[in-house]
Amino acid sequence: MSFGSRFKDSFFLTSLMLIASSISACNSGQELKSQVSIDGAAVGFPVSLAVAEEYGKVKPEAKVSVASSGTGGGFSKFCNGDIDIAGASRTIRDEEIKKCKSKNIEFVELPVALDGIAVITNRQNNFAKCLTIKELGKIWGAKSDSKILTWNQVNPKFPNQKLKLYAPASDTGTFDYMTQAVTGKAKNGRTDYTPSHNQNLLVQGVSGEASALGYVGISYYIQNQDKLNLVAVESPTGKCEKPVPIDNVVKNLYTPLSRPLFIYVSKKSLDSKPAVKEFVDFYLENSWKWVDSVGYVALPDEAYVKVKQKLATGETGTKFKKAKPGEPITNFI
Repeated sequence: MSFGSRFKDSFFLTSLMLIASSISACNSGQELKSQVSIDGAAVGFPVSLAVAEEYGKVKPEAKVSVASSGTGGGFSKFCNGDIDIAGASRTIRDEEIKKCKSKNIEFVELPVALDGIAVITNRQNNFAKCLTIKELGKIWGAKSDSKILTWNQVNPKFPNQKLKLYAPASDTGTFDYMTQAVTGKAKNGRTDYTPSHNQNLLVQGVSGEASALGYVGISYYIQNQDKLNLVAVESPTGKCEKPVPIDNVVKNLYTPLSRPLFIYVSKKSLDSKPAVKEFVDFYLENSWKWVDSVGYVALPDEAYVKVKQKLATGETGTKFKKAKPGEPITNFI
């Protein structure tokens, strides 16, 4: 069975079992030093889970816990010193950097994969085949709250059908990235939509309502493509592009809705817990093998080289805060 199938079928159970296993082992200082804890984005969670499972085969004694409370939730725990690694589907914010600094927590920012935000509709939708960034901005922007309620308000060529919206919750990295990409400002999103931290529930919502629209990480579309339509997005060059085939993400053709996924590693954990350093080394050396199988996109080869160098030197801080949606990640490593 593939990692993608196992993730879909046992998302919460596996996470809870890993956490419970980790907690039960917290009996001594030595055991604490041998543990590695990851929490953060639902998007990217399958990559970390796959890496942790494979690492456990190589290091049976390893105690790696992998959980998913969203990018914001992960950073909150990370900057409080509660976990070693935060998984993120966006860059760290100024207020999070400030919180980390107040707790004397430095971090190493490591891109680990690429993702394309998939715009999805119900299978019965036969008209929304390609949307422009302007149309997406009209749908999702804060100014559209309680105003843009039907499809024909988005485009007069579309039918007069109720626009039912599903999207990640407003404290997720996916919400932040999407709103920045389509409105020019992160978090500049409407509130009258059905939110969830569990993107499988968003898939269920869109697949169950004929006039629904939503967006999810690419892996959630791939796992459910028999239930959904994938909407193309007009690129800056005027071409309608989709994140599938995933080569469109690798070649940066699906822009501006292609993005890097990160892990943020505590410098203190790297320096004081050999298990963390060993696990992160394994992550960067091997994660590319399983990225595709769980529905994401491997980094370009030159990016992996730079990321490994960054870990080796222990360079702290963020370089990605100035990156705009769709810009090649190799410009910022």
